[in-house]
Amino acid sequence: MTRQELIAQIKAKQSFLCVGLDTDINKIPKFLLDFEDPIFEFNKRIIDATKDFCVSYKPNIAFYERHGAKGWESLAKTIAYIPQEHFIIADAKRGDIGNTASYYADAFFKDMNCDAITVAPYMGKDSVTPFLNYENKWAIVLAMTSNPGSLDFQFIQDASGKIFAEHVVEKCTTWASDEQLMFVVGATRSEDIARIRKAAPSSFFLVPGVGAQGGSLADVVEFGWNEDCGLLVNSSRAIIYASSGEDFATRATEEAQKVQQEMAVVLQNKGW
Repeated sequence: MTRQELIAQIKAKQSFLCVGLDTDINKIPKFLLDFEDPIFEFNKRIIDATKDFCVSYKPNIAFYERHGAKGWESLAKTIAYIPQEHFIIADAKRGDIGNTASYYADAFFKDMNCDAITVAPYMGKDSVTPFLNYENKWAIVLAMTSNPGSLDFQFIQDASGKIFAEHVVEKCTTWASDEQLMFVVGATRSEDIARIRKAAPSSFFLVPGVGAQGGSLADVVEFGWNEDCGLLVNSSRAIIYASSGEDFATRATEEAQKVQQEMAVVLQNKGW
């Protein structure tokens, strides 16, 4: 998917919501365990329930890998089921180099036909550029995350007060344009989003942490907005586990619609 196609979807749906498919076999409604593929059955119903209110889906690959070959099958069926107009992110956090990185890219871009993959940049340029060799595909680089351990490295300051995450983003923007490169920017340290926006003014951010993790949509918009919206705000647990009963899909619809309506107000206030 191109940047302009993504922007067009945001405008059409009045939403910049990404639904995270962090599908845990231990958390899905028990009645689904009677199905041949409970994970896919859950995902299928969640997708049907939320597709009108989001522009993106983000399967967390670990939740599928843990089940071995059967999990990969569930993932492949899930990705194939997602409507074509949605931006599909493989949340895989790959971070190797050379042929290894290229084969990761082949797996998710060619075989799975995802639009984007999350990438860890710790090994530098060699760990990101192999994912940039595919037309209309994206690398989403981990920049500033929401986990407590992010303080170990990401917020180390240099003599000027610039944090390490800012240096990472500034360097990454020299490797590719905002047509191929996005950044993961956590929502729970909202004022620090402004630092990353300054470092990458035109890039899209994938923003986890809104909803169950306590991040504020209003703060994300205040500090992360750019003229093209520039935000994909992810919500996983708050939507897909809104209920553990047989009404889980209905409740997912309600939660996704609630977020979409908040986003529609934001977009309208911004002249969208």
